[in-house]
Amino acid sequence: MSEWIALGLIALAAGIVDAVMGGGGMLQLPALFALFPDVAPAALLGTAKLAALAGTSGAALQYAQARAPQRSTLVPAVLAAFVASLLGAYAISQVPGGPLRKALPFLLLALLAITARGDLGLRHAPRFGKAHEGALAAAGTGAIGFYDGFFGPGAGVFYKVWFVRALGFDFLNAAAPAKFANVASNVAALAVFAAQGLVLWKVAIFMAACNFVGGQIGSRIALRFGNRFIRWAFVATVCVLIARTFAAAYLS
Repeated sequence: MSEWIALGLIALAAGIVDAVMGGGGMLQLPALFALFPDVAPAALLGTAKLAALAGTSGAALQYAQARAPQRSTLVPAVLAAFVASLLGAYAISQVPGGPLRKALPFLLLALLAITARGDLGLRHAPRFGKAHEGALAAAGTGAIGFYDGFFGPGAGVFYKVWFVRALGFDFLNAAAPAKFANVASNVAALAVFAAQGLVLWKVAIFMAACNFVGGQIGSRIALRFGNRFIRWAFVATVCVLIARTFAAAYLS
């Protein structure tokens, strides 16, 4: 019973963190690995994908109601993320993920340096026309979607920052397309894991319910307190991700 309580609380917290900025998987995955040490890692990854999918989907709908994304940007971004994540989930069974694990903390550090200065994410000033914006959105979500299927931690952060940094969105207007792209890559990766029987369904469904509640709380917090709050949440989240990914890659 204590294991289920711990999983529920962690999934709830992960849903809140993920809805505000992304990176909730860095809470859920270590918990699953700690509580199920004898289960194959791939099965725990599949379980985490289903849990995250519920919260991300709910948060995406909340953000879309508040800041409806342009269909010309959203559709290519979602399709690219889905297809690329399928390829990434397949590739993880063919290619070792060790080099990417070691590079991730440095990628996150560069991301922090690029986005934590000036007023990035505070002003909504799209830089491109519809066609150019859609193509650029798809290029970014395709690359991130492949990473999400292949490895995954921090993908939600990368999606949001792509729309902010590359397209000129503020954090709130970036939230819906970033979340829908994340939903697409989660669905694709989950389909690959499920087809191979790599999901602990009872655990995943329980965590998904808790993650969904967390996602609803987190999205409401972000919408209530706005871009400046999300910016500080972003900085805090990425700092924690840097520490955790560095420890996992070099100290474990």
